[in-house]
Amino acid sequence: MESRKKFISKMTIPDKRKFLKRYKKEEVLTAGLFITPLFVGIIIFYFIPLIQSVFYSFTEWGMFGGYKFVGLKNYQQLFQDKELIGALKNTFTYAFFTVPCGMVIAIFIAVLLNSKIKGKGVYRVIYFLPAVTMTSAVAMIWKWMFNSEYGILNQFLASLGITGPNWLTDPKWAMTALVIVGIWSSLGTSIVIYLAGLQGISSNFYEAAEMDGAGPIKKFFSITVPLLTPTMFFTLITSIIGALQIYDLIFLMYSETNPALKSVQSVSYLFYRNAFVFNNKGYGAAIVVILLVITLLITVINFVLQKKWVHYSS
Repeated sequence: MESRKKFISKMTIPDKRKFLKRYKKEEVLTAGLFITPLFVGIIIFYFIPLIQSVFYSFTEWGMFGGYKFVGLKNYQQLFQDKELIGALKNTFTYAFFTVPCGMVIAIFIAVLLNSKIKGKGVYRVIYFLPAVTMTSAVAMIWKWMFNSEYGILNQFLASLGITGPNWLTDPKWAMTALVIVGIWSSLGTSIVIYLAGLQGISSNFYEAAEMDGAGPIKKFFSITVPLLTPTMFFTLITSIIGALQIYDLIFLMYSETNPALKSVQSVSYLFYRNAFVFNNKGYGAAIVVILLVITLLITVINFVLQKKWVHYSS
């Protein structure tokens, strides 16, 4: 680096301009080569399927392939579909409980793991394990735990003299079970993100607060929370998007014959049933487009409102 600076300093002004211009072109070319695979992946796996979904939402598919253009028929059917209204209600209920509860629990654990405690490296690994565990394994373990006959949760309740509910087959408790699994499985990623945000907060703020006589609670709400709001905002956006797209846990934990399925059926799961079970791909594509529009609207609203509560330190 130093030799390059010395080499440039000995050049004349016209030569410097030519060299820097060529150097910038090489940087742009190098950056482009590194970014190209990502853009190709986005175009193939995200952009093209998005365009196809929007197009197919205006079509009707036959049982043996082929389609015909039907205009807004699928969307007209959507607004009259009570099953979609129920799926929207379930999706928003799931997001309403998992997102804020998950954020609060993750912040609390991240603050503890960021403090000076013994073995915090081990604790970090333990809390992050659910994030790297296959969803099928997570669903299977929780199905055993929620089992009404020999599940560990109901056995624990029985030891207290309480009769445990049918967690996965009772419509009154099915959503509660799903929310519990959703919070547990998303904690690891959120904790790691919050830990990164906490470690980016300078210790000078806490030292100054201690000199003013501030206690742990005062420091948390006056320093940690305000300076952590950018991280909280990022986690909020990603958590909401993930919650609105909930599908895999429902598919793995609740069978088609489960009487509680409709009480937890999400919009994504409704899309799966219409597109792949009932082979109504046009209508399924319309459901996906509606979910996309809802997600975009919520994201835009959050970006508008973040100006009032997110504090970016200079």
